[in-house]
Amino acid sequence: MTRCAKRKLAALALALATAVAVGALLPWGVPWGGSPSRAAEGGAVDLELLLAVDTSSSVSAEEFDLQMRGLSEAFRHPAVLAAIEAVGDLGIAVALIQWSDARNQFVAIDWTEVRDEASATALADEIDSSPRFLIGGGTAIGGALEFALRQFELSPFAGLRKVIDLSGDGRTNQGADPAEQRDLAVERGVTINGLAILNEDVYVDRYYRVNVIGGTGAFVMTAADYEAFADAILQKLVKEIAGVPVAAAPPDLPPAGSPAGPEADPAGSGAAQLGAAGAPPAGF
Repeated sequence: MTRCAKRKLAALALALATAVAVGALLPWGVPWGGSPSRAAEGGAVDLELLLAVDTSSSVSAEEFDLQMRGLSEAFRHPAVLAAIEAVGDLGIAVALIQWSDARNQFVAIDWTEVRDEASATALADEIDSSPRFLIGGGTAIGGALEFALRQFELSPFAGLRKVIDLSGDGRTNQGADPAEQRDLAVERGVTINGLAILNEDVYVDRYYRVNVIGGTGAFVMTAADYEAFADAILQKLVKEIAGVPVAAAPPDLPPAGSPAGPEADPAGSGAAQLGAAGAPPAGF
């Protein structure tokens, strides 16, 4: 190889290394490092809300779109806007991650301050335009919770409340034990709420109650399928943002003729709440 050719190869290698280094700093999310916060200085907020969206192999492209559309529509809904207004001047901060197997989690939308209708609409627009960064893989809820907890460490905001809102349609089949990560979250003052989608497993909400949710006032809501996700996430976000205990919120009635309560109606849209100590209800 000639000296000139060697110089060209060295220059190409340097250019590639520089591109990789710059790409690692781009603001649209990176696994395990988090992305640089869009807010150089965050400050105090009433709530830091981390949305964790299931993108494992059980979630089709259409089902992913239904999740994202449900979230974006919720942040435009008058009920969510009213809940944001009700928290006062501090406002809230929201981030969104996608998760699948033990090695795949991604910050799709970094921490964003939401105080009013304009900022909520801007967040909704960003959710609408956010692509699917992860496709396929197993279901590692423990890995998702571990990654979510790391995002609170990277957050520029200081929330009076910290909540992980995790949605999914299956039980953990690889990676860390979600119950261990749940307990760690509770120790750090982070509440984990779940939205169990019952199209694959009609009892996955019971799994969430025992192994996933935890913290003061933690609860599980259910959606019978992805088509019902939008209604469930709307109710869930209102409760999380406003900080209204599930027991004090308007009840989610089961279909006419069915037994009362979410335990008796696994395919409904009810919510079950933990006790004050964060322990799951008996019988699961």
